[in-house]
Amino acid sequence: MCIIFFKFDPRPASKNAYRLILAANRDEFYSRPSKTADFWGPDNEILSGQDLENGKEGGSWLGISRRGKLAAITNYMERQQKPDAPGRGFLVSNYLTDKDVDSYSYMKKLSADGPQYNGFNLITADFRAREDVLCYYGNRGVPEPVHLKSGVYGLSNSLLDTPWRKLLQGKRHFTSVVNDGTLSCDGLVQELLTVLNNEELNTPDPEQESHGHWYSKTMIQALSAVCVRSPDYGTRTNTIILVDADGNVTFTERTMQNCDTSEWITSSYQFKLDG
Repeated sequence: MCIIFFKFDPRPASKNAYRLILAANRDEFYSRPSKTADFWGPDNEILSGQDLENGKEGGSWLGISRRGKLAAITNYMERQQKPDAPGRGFLVSNYLTDKDVDSYSYMKKLSADGPQYNGFNLITADFRAREDVLCYYGNRGVPEPVHLKSGVYGLSNSLLDTPWRKLLQGKRHFTSVVNDGTLSCDGLVQELLTVLNNEELNTPDPEQESHGHWYSKTMIQALSAVCVRSPDYGTRTNTIILVDADGNVTFTERTMQNCDTSEWITSSYQFKLDG
């Protein structure tokens, strides 16, 4: 499970505004091996964490490149999983490493191959000098990718903006934070981390419960929080990405260490988009 909140504003009215504000949680088994965010790829231009699971090495869940390409993925909550399906994390890393394909073209091609994958939701973006583009495609939804307009969005483990209580609650909190024009960049990051680390259970939620009816009552309750906590599985990475009007990127990742929910490390990166 994962959750992403983001505000897209391709033409911010103020020089102090942001073209993108994104806050995301990665939920995973605590023991699954992965690499914390760092630069990699050709010319070290891609910044993301990476999966180290056997057979899935090099996949990712969220990343951005110096060229202004961004991608993020969530799995779709469904019981039936194809054991031989290709790894969904490569949908992120493949987009980030392909210098020639634009956001919509990548999604359009992917939509033709979508049925071979287990359920997923993918957002891809291009932050270019003239025009920013943000696209969404879920292979359990409409057959074509869509261009997203300016606005605030929430994405968990159903389709975009499906009104699960956790998504609605988190989106309200996220919106109040990003609309606070008094926050500095550091203050904004800290407030968004607070949004992501809310462990309040949002139960009962018939919408989410019907979607994951095979889970135990204890587990479906745990999954109803923005920040998921269970003995062996839950939120293990928080990521904040800010892209300002001048193309300056602030990337902050807070990651669990040693499978211990009390031990975390925070890394921050700042760079300017090329072009």
